[in-house]
Amino acid sequence: MKTKQLIVIGNGMAGMKMVEHLHSLAPNHYQISVFGAEKFGNYNRIMLSPVLAQEKSFNDIITHPFSWYESKGIKLHAGVRVTDIDPEQHTITTDRGELFCYDTLVIATGSCPFILPVPGNALDGVISFRKIDDVEAMLETAKNHQRAVVIGGGLLGLEAADGLAKAGMKVTVLHRSGILMNQQMDEESSLHLRQALEAKGIEFLMHADTAEFQGSTRVERVLLKDGRTIDADLVVMTAGIRPNTELASNAGLTVNRGIVVNDALKTSHHSIYALGECVEHQGHTYGLVAPLFEQAHVLARALAGDASARYRGSKTFTGLKVSGVQLFSAGNFNGNENSEYLVYRDSHQEVYRKLVIEDNRLMGAVLYGDTRDGNWYFDLLEKQTDISALRDNLIFGRAYCQALGDFV
Repeated sequence: MKTKQLIVIGNGMAGMKMVEHLHSLAPNHYQISVFGAEKFGNYNRIMLSPVLAQEKSFNDIITHPFSWYESKGIKLHAGVRVTDIDPEQHTITTDRGELFCYDTLVIATGSCPFILPVPGNALDGVISFRKIDDVEAMLETAKNHQRAVVIGGGLLGLEAADGLAKAGMKVTVLHRSGILMNQQMDEESSLHLRQALEAKGIEFLMHADTAEFQGSTRVERVLLKDGRTIDADLVVMTAGIRPNTELASNAGLTVNRGIVVNDALKTSHHSIYALGECVEHQGHTYGLVAPLFEQAHVLARALAGDASARYRGSKTFTGLKVSGVQLFSAGNFNGNENSEYLVYRDSHQEVYRKLVIEDNRLMGAVLYGDTRDGNWYFDLLEKQTDISALRDNLIFGRAYCQALGDFV
């Protein structure tokens, strides 16, 4: 029987985790071809921050070198961009004008950084923080320039700011909200974080709306809507990401915020699947690695012939890759009118904990300064464990509850 042709568009973490798992489940089921726009094998994108902070090298974060693809009989088209999908003819077209046929197609195109639609956003020195090329550009700029502005005080922005500060640049973070990492932190934990980062020399302008990037050929300053200006030799955009859906949309697949998939990760076309940051499942998109890997395992099982493979959505938690800062956030940490709150503060040790409870179930948690119990709290949250027996001591952590005998 002729081996089926499987094409994967995207050589990122989600797609390659799926390929890796599929090869172990059904090594002879498909002839696999992978198309990646970058010129490298797969690398761990979430470790770009340590590379920027010069704590790791690029070689340290490569997970699938070219030799891995060769050893598995997988054809990698590195540095090749897919420009068109024809679902009816079962073909893709590349930027080199080549045509390839598939039996099954997997779209794993990830996401694109959101570039502020303001004047000057195409000036030299205005970049995103998404690829290894971005990191190399930042480190090269730091050799000869001093002033960096980071747009966005979220997870990625703060990691970028920390890395640029370690590279010797004077860094200012512009954030539209009054709370850093406002998608993951409350006001009190955010204040602790801001103070820790200010101690590293990073400056913050809160409630800051960017109006324009100014300069002749290279960015020289950032103009805010309130008239303030900040000198800048480098501007790093970390104001959010958007699912990369252009290929799917042009091919006529159903797209909302992301490429719409069912529980088997199948798109609106019977021979095309999708996974990762580019997809929307039951109204949700995901930008963290754990859900993407869960999707990868489900899709690998489905492609290997397991009709029971289903993705049911994911709960996620967040940490920050900044040395000296411990942060954990999960679930609905703000709560609502039906929520109870357990709070622990130790100002001397810079430790803060907040747990949100509803109907004797943990619904959210924020930990700052001591995150040792983060995984335990997340397990209670994910399993929706009845914590009534732990209620009085839950805020003090797993070891304390266990010592008192009220451990679940």
